[in-house]
Amino acid sequence: MKRTLILTSAICGLAFAAHAQDKEVNVVSWGGAYEKSQVEAYNKPFAEQTGIKVNMIAADNPATPLKAQVEAGNVTGDVFDIELSDAIRLCDEGALVEINADDLPAAPDGTAAVDDFVPGALQDCAVANIVWGTVISFDTTKFGDNPPKTAADFFDTEKFPGKRGLPKNPKRTLYLALIADGVAPDEIYDALGSDEGIERAFKKLDTIKKDVVWWEAGAQPVQLLADGEVTMTTVYNGRIFDAMVAEKKPFEVIWDGQYMDFDMFAIPKGAPHPEAAMEYLKFATATEQLANQAKWISYGPARKSSDALVGKYQDGVTDMGPHMPTKAEHLTTAVYDDPEFWADHSAELTEQFNTWLASS
Repeated sequence: MKRTLILTSAICGLAFAAHAQDKEVNVVSWGGAYEKSQVEAYNKPFAEQTGIKVNMIAADNPATPLKAQVEAGNVTGDVFDIELSDAIRLCDEGALVEINADDLPAAPDGTAAVDDFVPGALQDCAVANIVWGTVISFDTTKFGDNPPKTAADFFDTEKFPGKRGLPKNPKRTLYLALIADGVAPDEIYDALGSDEGIERAFKKLDTIKKDVVWWEAGAQPVQLLADGEVTMTTVYNGRIFDAMVAEKKPFEVIWDGQYMDFDMFAIPKGAPHPEAAMEYLKFATATEQLANQAKWISYGPARKSSDALVGKYQDGVTDMGPHMPTKAEHLTTAVYDDPEFWADHSAELTEQFNTWLASS
């Protein structure tokens, strides 16, 4: 019976591939090392198996063009790689196609997708591919034998001098200030939901405001470190891994207070190639493909069955385990994204953050 099912699936797949020889799919992602990992793990094998050409388009935040295209009624992207909170918001706004989890491929042992993805990875209109973290990184050549080790050290410019890189948004900035000020990870959202907590976060940020270089795109903090414009910065863990391992940069990671999030694949309503888009989404979020991505970048697969298949980096030498944001010891002080909190408070906190930025 199982062999029959496999054979039937293979025949259906070949039929789809033959039907799709002249088709293409436009995938909007984040560029850089992350995009490269998707090209190697998803796009090349997908194109080989289906005959569908994959066009990659980079954006600073793919949720922005997705929303704009849907509102304009001129959708050019088929699959967008977006953050969890954006996936929930855009789904609620009716901008995304709903996805039936029963249509997603099962794990190799037959476990249904709904039971194989980690909690939170399956949403009504999106499917996670990676678990990732925003972490602190520093230039090891700047601090000698006494390097920084904690989020609090990031804010100590007397003991650890130099400019700091921070993202120009409240979500990944306010929480870090509170962690550095001694707030426990599981109390962060309670604090940010109160006037006292918000004031505490901005007061902590005041201590380094004059030393901050603000970044907005994922490639910027790595470049800031490489150019010596900052000695420490927050950065996406996969981006800094690529700089450390692939480019041999003298950088190190501080895992204390990392901000954990999902990236999700979503299909906008009105996508020009909806059939190819759904085939791509299902292929890219299968067990083997998610595990293969970890050969190229240090983001954790969103499927449980992928973990056992994660091995070494593409160099065949570097063990990926210690670089994963999902490693147990890296999770002890992690703060997880809370989409419901940000749905309720994003506008308010963004306004306060921008006001604070503009103040002297």
